[in-house]
Amino acid sequence: MEIIALDAHKRYSQVCVQNQNGRFLCEKRVDHDRGKIKQFLSNWTAGANVAVETVGNWYWIVDEIEQAGMEPRLVHAHKAKLMLGSINKTDKLDARGLNRLQQTGTLPTIWIPPGEIRDRRELPRTRMVFANLRTRLKNRIHSVIDKYGLHMDFDGMSDIFGGRGREQMALTIKKFPSETRYTLRCLLRELDMVESQIQRIEKRMKKVFSKTEQVKRLMTLPGIGFILAVAIVNEIGDISRFSTPQRLASYAGTVPRVHSSGGHTRYGKLRSDVNHYLKWAYSEAGNSTAVNHKRFPFRHTSKLYRRIRERKGHAKAVGAVGRHLAEASFWVLTRKEDYKEPEVKSVSPTAV
Repeated sequence: MEIIALDAHKRYSQVCVQNQNGRFLCEKRVDHDRGKIKQFLSNWTAGANVAVETVGNWYWIVDEIEQAGMEPRLVHAHKAKLMLGSINKTDKLDARGLNRLQQTGTLPTIWIPPGEIRDRRELPRTRMVFANLRTRLKNRIHSVIDKYGLHMDFDGMSDIFGGRGREQMALTIKKFPSETRYTLRCLLRELDMVESQIQRIEKRMKKVFSKTEQVKRLMTLPGIGFILAVAIVNEIGDISRFSTPQRLASYAGTVPRVHSSGGHTRYGKLRSDVNHYLKWAYSEAGNSTAVNHKRFPFRHTSKLYRRIRERKGHAKAVGAVGRHLAEASFWVLTRKEDYKEPEVKSVSPTAV
């Protein structure tokens, strides 16, 4: 049976087909017209493994591989590049390299979610895009207000974009120069449109997604409501993919890099080759804990946030809470139990 690799780009894929002995059977470009990849693969033995990197347009490529009766193998592009260690880089060499990793059994693959999950994921992912845009617009408005020293007009308001805040905003805008006044009104109109889009998507999510057992379990975690729970469940998929809570936390981008040598250990920045949607979800939950830590002072996450913030600041404290929630998600989904506050063991007198 053949082994096949696709070095996929936006408009074409470089294909490499070899037999089990490594002899090249075909190398060519296949244009990205719908049906072309399926047509090409139908010339080879059904059930063959087909490696394809995690490029932005892999959804439809995987669909065509499956329609041709082949077994798609989605490749972790960054890890594959490190493992190949090639000096030269061409499309042909990349495709050959993927096949070489297949032959040696070292191809770094990732989970391919079913088509239904791939489709439904777009709702929470698009909501995240609008939520990020909302944050940028609010930050811009805050920046403009601060430039003219008018932030005092909103003293005592926890949210200047709430009901009372918007009433005060209408009065404050009149104090700005003409062009700044015009741009602020543009920003506020755009913010209202984004808020409206988020509300529509959330309404749609409540229709499409039901409160499954997994969603209900995750909603028992501090800072995680229905929207975040749905996003986390769809991004994690099958929890059995992860053997330990640390692996899930790493996949979610909540674990820093470690540099340890000669008895010295230094923790660096968070990794970039992670699931950014999960990272966003746990960051949102961490920020929710930060906002509400005074309301729930006896929660473990609130204590964790305060302890880390005192030593390392707000950002790292939110990251620590996010990591705790990621690891807790593993146990909640694996054991099928609601979240329980961790029991902190007291230190015995002899251990002091």
